Amino acid sequence: MKQRWKTFDFILIFAPIMLTLFGIVMIYSASMVIAVKDGYPANHYMMKQIQWFIIGLGLFIFCIFFNYRHYQKLMKFIVGILIVMLIVVLFEEPIKGAKSWLSIGGFSVQPAEFVKLGLIMYLASVYSKKQHYIAHFGTAVLPPLVMTGILLGLITLQPDIGTAAIIFLIACSVIFSSGIKLRHLSLLIVAGIGFVILAGANMLNSERLSRFSGAYQPFLDAEDSGYQLIQSYLAIGTGGIDGLGLGQSIQKLGYLTEAHNDFIMAVVAEELGFVGVVVVLSLLATIVLRGLYIARKCQDTFGSLLAIGISSMIGVQAFINLGAISGLLPITGVTLPFISYGGSSLLVLLISMGILNNIARHVKKANLEPNMESEQAYTDQKPKNIRRVQMQ
Repeated sequence: MKQRWKTFDFILIFAPIMLTLFGIVMIYSASMVIAVKDGYPANHYMMKQIQWFIIGLGLFIFCIFFNYRHYQKLMKFIVGILIVMLIVVLFEEPIKGAKSWLSIGGFSVQPAEFVKLGLIMYLASVYSKKQHYIAHFGTAVLPPLVMTGILLGLITLQPDIGTAAIIFLIACSVIFSSGIKLRHLSLLIVAGIGFVILAGANMLNSERLSRFSGAYQPFLDAEDSGYQLIQSYLAIGTGGIDGLGLGQSIQKLGYLTEAHNDFIMAVVAEELGFVGVVVVLSLLATIVLRGLYIARKCQDTFGSLLAIGISSMIGVQAFINLGAISGLLPITGVTLPFISYGGSSLLVLLISMGILNNIARHVKKANLEPNMESEQAYTDQKPKNIRRVQMQ
């Protein structure tokens, strides 16, 4: 029993749970006014997030104990479900100009969120099987890219350029780590950027163009395109070192729209100051770095690529969200992992953390019992050409 407890990675268990619980508190603080304005009780959005957290926690625990290698056997089913969901959602009524939400059993889910994890699984599975001829572009690298292109294309049709860009960057991290030649990777990046530019150009309108001017010249149109970013600046600047106090945000009182969603970190900065922001970023960085460490230690190529993909998903999404609220990047509607309001995002993140914990358990089990026959039966050797994240 004692040996079994040693296989758990308590950092990857407690860090995401702490972030999620903190996020629930901040959602309540940031959404009270919005909820009442919308005709709901003050705790409406908090209670909905708690419901998703309970569901996600159950899946989180299940995934900790479910052998991650079994996902390879379910790959066709997983990809098929994702494609069906992305096609069906195109026939839904648009919300805020995009067909991104699908109603299932009384719940509204965002299929694109599940594509993030599903594509990571798919690419990790396929490229782990092609390690012996990974240098051959036509037979090893190209075929999985066709499926990646189909998924990205369906998401672009919603349209959801922000999520498509995130998924593209996550895919690049997995593909790069699989050991393909750098010149092949360069071609893929150029092609991917070209795809996003062309797709974006076909869908550009005055509203989307205003996001760029609002990000880099917000004070030229302070009442419209630059309004949201300016309110974010005011929230961040007002917070100072230790903040105004939990629940004391001024910007959430109707000034900062989407305060409980994309811009929740601005409310964190205003209420808890620089100290609160550092704590949140430290926990997010801990999860990402711990995930990359697990990827480096994992002897199974599929597990290693899966861990890299999950870590990249959290890191990329956090970077884009923080870039938007600080004016570094245009506003794309990307949520902050574990903190922002959103059931689909939270569900995918908790499932991902459960899978990452299961990989960590196998790594620790292999170190504790290196001669276990069951472990040897599943474990393949690290290919010489796979790129590993070097941790100091």
